[in-house]
Amino acid sequence: MSMYRENCDRCHQSTNGVTIMSMYNEDVICMSCKDAEKKRDDYKQALDADIAEIKNGNYNFKGIGYEKEK
Repeated sequence: MSMYRENCDRCHQSTNGVTIMSMYNEDVICMSCKDAEKKRDDYKQALDADIAEIKNGNYNFKGIGYEKEK
C-alpha cells in the first residue's frame, strides 16, 4: 500500500505531500487528522493494541477500527 495520497483518506483535504497511517484503521491521513486522532479518548487503546500486535510479530495490524466521535 502506497503512503502517498494527494488527499487525505479521512477528511479528503490536500495532504500537502505529508501523510501517516491512522492508528485506527488502514486510512492514510493528513497531519491534521493525525493531530485529531491523538486527542481522542481511545487513542491510548489504539496505540497499545498496535504495540501488542507488533510485539507478537504482526506488522500488518489493521487497527481497532475507526468510528467518528459523536
